[in-house]
Amino acid sequence: MVADRTRRVEISGIRRMFEAAPPNSINLGLGEPDFDPPREVVAALCHAVENGGNHYGPTAGIVPLRDRVAARYADRDPRTTRQNVIITASGSEGLMTAALALYDVGDEVLIPNPGFVLYSPHARLAGAIPVPYSLTEERKFQPDLDELERLVTRRTRAIVINSPSNPTGGVFPERTVDRIVAFAEAHRLTIISDEVYDQIVYEERFASFWGKTDRVVIVNSFSKTFAVTGWRLGFLLAPPALAVELNKIHYHIMACPPTPAQVAIVAGYDAGDAATRRMVREFKARRDLVMRLLPSIPGVSVVRPQGAFYAFPRVDLGFSATHIASGLLERGLITTPGDAFGTLGEGHLRVSFANSRENLRAGLGIFREYAEKVTGG
Repeated sequence: MVADRTRRVEISGIRRMFEAAPPNSINLGLGEPDFDPPREVVAALCHAVENGGNHYGPTAGIVPLRDRVAARYADRDPRTTRQNVIITASGSEGLMTAALALYDVGDEVLIPNPGFVLYSPHARLAGAIPVPYSLTEERKFQPDLDELERLVTRRTRAIVINSPSNPTGGVFPERTVDRIVAFAEAHRLTIISDEVYDQIVYEERFASFWGKTDRVVIVNSFSKTFAVTGWRLGFLLAPPALAVELNKIHYHIMACPPTPAQVAIVAGYDAGDAATRRMVREFKARRDLVMRLLPSIPGVSVVRPQGAFYAFPRVDLGFSATHIASGLLERGLITTPGDAFGTLGEGHLRVSFANSRENLRAGLGIFREYAEKVTGG
């Protein structure tokens, strides 16, 4: 009754945990900021809805928003204009658009393991073959360029990058970005760089792939920057000729992005980034709290996250990540088992610190009690 492609993908393990959670659970599986959008953004959305801004717009997005996105990237490449920008209905739609536009049946695509849950299914839905590359705790979740050289074949078409990373919180330094660019150019690969968390970085300076090569598609989103995950609005950046091709696929997925939300995001850009900076300061304080609490839990070790709002601790309690996450869930704590993000996520949990400090203390207290009971500590 259904197409083979439907059978080749499954519902995300993240969603399964949310749906199984008992009422009033503490949610440290959260993949979104727990902040409200800036006032200017909300006011602009309401104004647009109440004043006729509810109609179809251009497929690639409204010009004022494309111009502001281009201006944001002009310091990385002064050639950047609205012709490089496509506004999408979320970063997820941007990823799907890129997959359908770039992957042919039988192509191989290098994807991070562990990595965001959509990369592999999108490749398979396009008829391509996802080929995982390793991000390990021992390497602080940085890619091994020698491994990439071993994995690439004549059928390899693209490499997917995610920095800052969901789920690991890792951030690739500039030297790593430059080495990946050289690797991609040597093998004529397209880099699909998921930079959704580019504004949420701590000590490590964020290094974008934009402006470093013409063999790149940037996937980004307004969801995290403006705390509007439910609005489903993102964007793609690509060289102009490739942007035209991406826009064809984008049109056939959803015709045009939502107009009122685009108007509201323009107002967010005009208001400046003070709200985003306040949010990031709070995330950093929570990250530091989590880094004090997690290592004191029996069986837990963790690499300090440099970006996004996730920690990805290894949990050695003699059980699988799914078993541990289920045990915590029964006690009212939602986390995400690491194997939801790939085989190398086994033995890890994703712990989000996009929740209040009070809930972080309470939730990690539940984690500690569980670990002490299991270990007899």
